[in-house]
Amino acid sequence: MTSAAVPALANEPSVAAEWIPRLTSAEYDPRDAPPALKRGCTMGMSMTEKQGGSDVRANTTTAVALDGNGEHFALTGHKWFTSAPMSDAFLTLAQVEGEGITCFLVPRWLPNGDRNSNFHVMRLKNKMGDRSNASSEVEYHGAWAQRVGPLGRGVSVIVDMVVCTRLHCALGSASLQRQALRHAIQHAHGRSAFGTVLYQAPAMRALLSDLGIESEANTAMAMFAASLFDACETDPTNARLGALKRLVTALTKFWTTKRTPQFVYEAMEAHGGNGYVYEWDMPRMFQQAPLNSIWEGSGNTIVLDVLRTVAKEPAALEELLSFVGAAAQADSAPESYLKAFEGLQKQLAEAQAWLHAGDTASLQFSGRLLVDSMSAVLASAVLLNRSAALGSVPEGDSEGLRAVAHAYCNTRLGGMAGQWQLASANYGSLGPGHLSRDASDAVLARQFQPAV
Repeated sequence: MTSAAVPALANEPSVAAEWIPRLTSAEYDPRDAPPALKRGCTMGMSMTEKQGGSDVRANTTTAVALDGNGEHFALTGHKWFTSAPMSDAFLTLAQVEGEGITCFLVPRWLPNGDRNSNFHVMRLKNKMGDRSNASSEVEYHGAWAQRVGPLGRGVSVIVDMVVCTRLHCALGSASLQRQALRHAIQHAHGRSAFGTVLYQAPAMRALLSDLGIESEANTAMAMFAASLFDACETDPTNARLGALKRLVTALTKFWTTKRTPQFVYEAMEAHGGNGYVYEWDMPRMFQQAPLNSIWEGSGNTIVLDVLRTVAKEPAALEELLSFVGAAAQADSAPESYLKAFEGLQKQLAEAQAWLHAGDTASLQFSGRLLVDSMSAVLASAVLLNRSAALGSVPEGDSEGLRAVAHAYCNTRLGGMAGQWQLASANYGSLGPGHLSRDASDAVLARQFQPAV
């Protein structure tokens, strides 16, 4: 959230000049002190209310101007989820009479060094997952705040933060998969059963290689999304690139985060009973695994965002189809990918027909299937395009990555007897054992080696 707040703050230059240097500091300063005295600051967000949930336009928190310039306001209301309440400041949304939802920065300390005493943390949430990064309920009783962005444009301002946080959700889930896989591989190297080291047992190798292609695909997908953020910083006026970034980030967040809980469970099961006790790390990973799918837009919210993009930003869809189409045109594209790409085009044509007919109910009813297809094909295309690009790099492991890309396509996109059988976001792959032995060995050769 500290990272994601930066593009949102850029909507208000005076606030950005004050806060961005604090947020981008390379030092973490845990003290509860005025920001001017700290070596670095963190920022949370405080948007969700009881009655609205993801529908932030239903928020009822009010903001009353404290000056004639419309820069400083007093906020009154209750926030059902305030993330990271130990932060130095929070981006929040409130209603300004006659203007609408507006974005504000609420600091823990006032500019004169006094505490923002009308900001009250009511309680911490009793969460299923991590406790060290708390969530809380907060009330504002005339809390002092600075306006960020134009009056009435709060949702568009906060979307800049939301898109960035979705990227971090995807990166976090890909990292969690990688960590869980690392633990499973390490355990398999050090454990023997029935006279065989587990890592050499064919059944275990089938499982680990299946997890390996999943981890590599989701990591590559998240990094591709991150590369679009870099590209947009280089070329900020490119509207088509910006639209593609928003669409790819939503798809990546949806796919990667939703496939993580089952992935972590499989890695936990690979440990046997040891994976289920808290002396090991796996239970904590498993409890944490669902969070990123819920945070910053649960599955249906992301689906609705993607459908809205398909309807209102045709440039984003054109750019996406150009990217995944390039993988289909490559000589090395497997048949499973070609069939999946053809199937996706048919689904998109059907979606466009519903849009033209005004049948939003049918579009939303089938939206999850469409987003599943878009996400799975995108993940496959990232691997295929990347393996092709590595072919011109002397040190690049293009052959190894090509094996991973084909294995992913054939198990996530290709069904039995050559029929297209798409994996859903809920880890609906064909499962361990559908990779050939050679493909399995190639996948495992790219994974972690045991620690010494």
